[in-house]
Amino acid sequence: MRAVIQRVSKASVTIDKKVKSAIEHGLLILLGIEDADTNEDIEWLCGKITRLRIFDDENGVMNKSVVDVDGNILVVSQFTLHASTKKGNRPSYIKAAGPEKAIPLYEEFILRMGNQSGLKIATGEFGAMMDVSLVNSGPVTILIDSKNKE
Repeated sequence: MRAVIQRVSKASVTIDKKVKSAIEHGLLILLGIEDADTNEDIEWLCGKITRLRIFDDENGVMNKSVVDVDGNILVVSQFTLHASTKKGNRPSYIKAAGPEKAIPLYEEFILRMGNQSGLKIATGEFGAMMDVSLVNSGPVTILIDSKNKE
């Protein structure tokens, strides 16, 4: 499971010219699910993200988590995070999980992220063509892959 975490001052998802979700001050999480992912990946990744200290404390040092600052979280599925560009110029998505596996894992990720953080989780729509807008604060962008824990 691969996630791109961006600290944002605001972010939104628009589908068919209608805003589905919008947040301020928090995290935008782009989530890629691969065939090899399990509930163990979800548990580890949710814990890592909720404890990630990338928000400023009173001294301007990144020392607080999204939970500490009572921030917001927006989760957007993005299978292209598992693109392979090793051969040719057209990315291969062979490692990305198909909808039959990815949808239940995506929904479980959202549920566990809410349970672990105690925050309401805003979402995109799995499989939809979405326009994602954001203002990256910092900028702070972090890539975490549950297959690279060490």
